[in-house]
Amino acid sequence: MRAFIMRLFRYGVPKPIVRISFAIGWPIIILGKKLSGLPVLERIINPFFSPAYNQLTAVPIRNIAVGEKIPEPENIVMPIKIVERLLKESSYIFIHDYCICSVHMGIQDHTRDIGCITLGKAATMIHPSNGHMATVEEAVAHVRKAAKAGLVANIAHVWIDPVGYAVPAFRKMVFICFCAENACLYTDHLKRRCSNLDRAYKRLPGIRTEVDAERCTGCGICEDKCFVAAIKMVDGKAVISQACKACGRCVEYCPYKAISIHMDDEDKVFDHLMKRIGQVADIKSS
Repeated sequence: MRAFIMRLFRYGVPKPIVRISFAIGWPIIILGKKLSGLPVLERIINPFFSPAYNQLTAVPIRNIAVGEKIPEPENIVMPIKIVERLLKESSYIFIHDYCICSVHMGIQDHTRDIGCITLGKAATMIHPSNGHMATVEEAVAHVRKAAKAGLVANIAHVWIDPVGYAVPAFRKMVFICFCAENACLYTDHLKRRCSNLDRAYKRLPGIRTEVDAERCTGCGICEDKCFVAAIKMVDGKAVISQACKACGRCVEYCPYKAISIHMDDEDKVFDHLMKRIGQVADIKSS
């Protein structure tokens, strides 16, 4: 009897229930984010976005497409390596068959099939109808597919995930989400945000975004596309503020290739990431 009960509750909820859970929670969270930037309501809403339960770290995974004749400076290292190293640190890897955000928003292009990756022991508790356990090699290929699609990678430890998938082991779980523009519960509606949301979504030390003033024409596309309002036009040139999360989205959209991502030292950046993850979750233990 005990064995039967253990098998019965081995996994969280199946895909249809996950979709219902997110459909219920989505409008509540989005409304909270929208209102969190208002002076009066911020004091009420701010505690609900505590960094202890909401942590996001952007890791740009952009690669220059084959055949694109744009020389890269030697000091630019692709931060996608950071994500690939992270996969090797995890005891378990689960690849989701679909992006829950894109499905909820009705996105019909190929990006809806590029699902999140769950790392840690909790990955074994996600219901198989949502995806499958994977090897490091398969997960690396999945990350590269997301990079080719121009998606933004976010290392996420956010309370909605264990709730939505009915997996209680929050401290044994980290998601790698591949976020599309205007179709992400995490990154949408952040241009005006409360202080806790700003603290929860932090740039990874050692990765920075830079503008080549000679190439920049001041078209303003990057300013419009930046979901944290970290770019402003000053004297006809794009200027990136300290609010930048170094996600790499502006790099994708700049038609003049005037914006680039730089990583100072791969080992130090990776150490920063592992330390940040270690403060909220254990993905190594089995």
